[in-house]
Amino acid sequence: MADWTRAQSSGAVEEILGQENMRMTENLASKVTRLKALALDIDRDTEDQNRYLDGMGSDFMSATGLLTGSVKRFSTMARSGRDNRKLLCGVAGGLIVVFFILSYLLSRART
Repeated sequence: MADWTRAQSSGAVEEILGQENMRMTENLASKVTRLKALALDIDRDTEDQNRYLDGMGSDFMSATGLLTGSVKRFSTMARSGRDNRKLLCGVAGGLIVVFFILSYLLSRART
């Protein structure tokens, strides 16, 4: 009789352990699913940021080319003669004045 109750109790223990294993397996599967979704989101975000950075690189290259050409024209104009120097100083002074006026107006608009 003792063997019979022991067999029933060991069967109950195995059933409880099996249920616990199933619960833990389902819990692990849900965590793995969440981690996979998170990894895919990180991958998509990384790809988007890489495309954005590539676009910025080409934008900087075009801006560099534009500024290089402007500096060359500016240098040529500065070296070409006295009349151009007066014009150059007038344009540079005008740009500086416009910059300060705009900065003043923007600071007044913010307050």
